[in-house]
Amino acid sequence: MNVLALDSADQVLSAALTNGKGTWYLEIDYEIHHSEFLMEITDMLCHAAGLLPNKLNMVACMKGPGSFTGLRIGFSTAKGLSMALGIPFVSIPTLDCLAFHLSVWPGIVIPAIDSKKNCFFTALYQNGVLLTDYMDVSAETLVLELKKHNNKAFILTGSGAELLKSRLAAQISPEQIILDPQYRKGRARELLEIIKTDKIKTDKIVSLNNEDSGPLYLRKSDAELKRG
Repeated sequence: MNVLALDSADQVLSAALTNGKGTWYLEIDYEIHHSEFLMEITDMLCHAAGLLPNKLNMVACMKGPGSFTGLRIGFSTAKGLSMALGIPFVSIPTLDCLAFHLSVWPGIVIPAIDSKKNCFFTALYQNGVLLTDYMDVSAETLVLELKKHNNKAFILTGSGAELLKSRLAAQISPEQIILDPQYRKGRARELLEIIKTDKIKTDKIVSLNNEDSGPLYLRKSDAELKRG
């Protein structure tokens, strides 16, 4: 199966493509300028794989939470390709993808995206299992959740990991907090792996015909709040 996975949910833009024989991956750390490169790197991956875009069988993107603009760009691109090519469209929660590569780690995995206003998009995972809801919380509120897992080691990943670590340090023993060396990476490859290994629930698969299908937002945008 030829599957294209797009990650524009956060600061690092990435895309991955598999044709069943190999996997190709590109990422660009260019923060908010995703719209300038998403189709370009998609074309580059197809060219590298020797695959015409009309031979794609599925397209996937991050569900959210994440950047409002980045999520909209990812969904627009994925849905556009899905409609144009008549292929399935899949979206997977961003935090699941951020935590996926640490599924075998025995402690608590904490993916984090800086959601501004002194808060983070985050959740807790252990052995690949989601332990909490997807949250938009301050470090102080997160500490209350972490204290339920006393004596556990916590590993932080995602673009907000370093900032969150600094804010947790005053309340959690530094020996308990580990920063993933690969915390600031695009996760299109992980998105692709989740699909390939069928480690998704059916309620995470989005039908293009579902009018309610769209990004997962844990809060309203600033523009919506101002109108509000």
